[in-house]
Amino acid sequence: MTTVPEKVEQAYGSLPAGWRLEKLKFFADVRNSNVDKTIADGEEPIRLCNYTDVYYNDRITPDLEFMQGGATEAEIEKFQLKRGQVIVTKDSESWDDIGIPALVAEDMPGVVCGYHLSVFEPNGVDLDGGYLAWLCRSEPLNDQFKLGANGVTRFGLGQYPMKNAFIALPPLDTQRRIARFLDEKTARIDGLIEKKRALLDRLAEKHQALITRAVTKGLNPAAPMKPSGIDWLGDIPAHWEVLPLKRVLRSSTYGVSASLEPAGGVAVLRMGNLVGGEIDLGDLRFLDEVDENLLLEAGDVVFNRTNSLNLVGKTSIFRGDADFPVSLASYLVRFRFTDRYLPEYANFVMGTEVLLALARTLALPSIGQANLNPSRYAQIEFPIPPVAEQSGIVGYLVEQTSRIATIWDRIDTSRQQLADYRAALVTAAVTGQIVELA
Repeated sequence: MTTVPEKVEQAYGSLPAGWRLEKLKFFADVRNSNVDKTIADGEEPIRLCNYTDVYYNDRITPDLEFMQGGATEAEIEKFQLKRGQVIVTKDSESWDDIGIPALVAEDMPGVVCGYHLSVFEPNGVDLDGGYLAWLCRSEPLNDQFKLGANGVTRFGLGQYPMKNAFIALPPLDTQRRIARFLDEKTARIDGLIEKKRALLDRLAEKHQALITRAVTKGLNPAAPMKPSGIDWLGDIPAHWEVLPLKRVLRSSTYGVSASLEPAGGVAVLRMGNLVGGEIDLGDLRFLDEVDENLLLEAGDVVFNRTNSLNLVGKTSIFRGDADFPVSLASYLVRFRFTDRYLPEYANFVMGTEVLLALARTLALPSIGQANLNPSRYAQIEFPIPPVAEQSGIVGYLVEQTSRIATIWDRIDTSRQQLADYRAALVTAAVTGQIVELA
């Protein structure tokens, strides 16, 4: 008789009569795929079910846009998708992304499970694939997968912890009732969650449009306009100027280049600390000391000069609200402005999608990333309203974006509550806590 660890028993709780805890390997074949997208000599062209197909879908269906790849006859035989299989993510840069499942909805000749994924093929006699897919999403089983993964900056889940993970095994007809119940209930919940996401998307669009209009057109709809001569700006109020950013920059300074530590006397900002135009002082790294000239002051705008292209050009303003000295990493740049340009206004302008799109066209490709030299960035023409008008626009935007943020938080909290309820419902169903299903 297999001994079940106490922690696993506690995680599953008291199971109904007729249910038992067993190791997955006795009821499903577990196979790790190494099939990739390259087509080598001796391989046949296939369609490849890859990591993102599994990560973003509860079910793998023939209508997904699979990438092309190559596999040998033996690999096709071993990893071709079949109805009732469960495909699971086994490698990831994030611990939270280990063990994400997707159910194969039907036989798919010519579609092969790709690398970074594992195939669970239940025997169909004692274990149903639909039930297993839901079980993989439940805390008691998914936590076993996460704890079985090895790694620090990248995590990998081997066959042993998957095969030896304990599953709750009710009678087969009960498994199928649970799977049907969860299919129906979660579809309704997912519909509500999707509506919340759509609201958040529209709110984000409104937020961006509000800022872009204010910083490029001003607040007076009756103000006379003139062509700016700049494509990304279009018409601007007639009394505004247009100048290269360098004309209103007092200085631009690269951050410190050094190995960072979990603790120290000076916090050093990294790209992840630039969030939505503000400095996030969580998840910091430190140095014991930094040259005084590299310490941030209230009103400094921090600019991300190198990273993947979609992250280059991000800016955030430092408001001086830290209780400790703060500096910045070498791939960030500190902008300080003359009295003609308010840093709060500059930060709003730099966060507009139209300017970010333009700035990224100036980025130079590098190995695996892009580099936006601050000197090239400073050549971009910026709108320059009178300082008093800049102040009025900043005040207006702070008020309006704060209102939008409040609405956003309310909708997002509701979305998260639905997601939490969904997760709790799955765990309750597959552990026998819903009486009518047990």
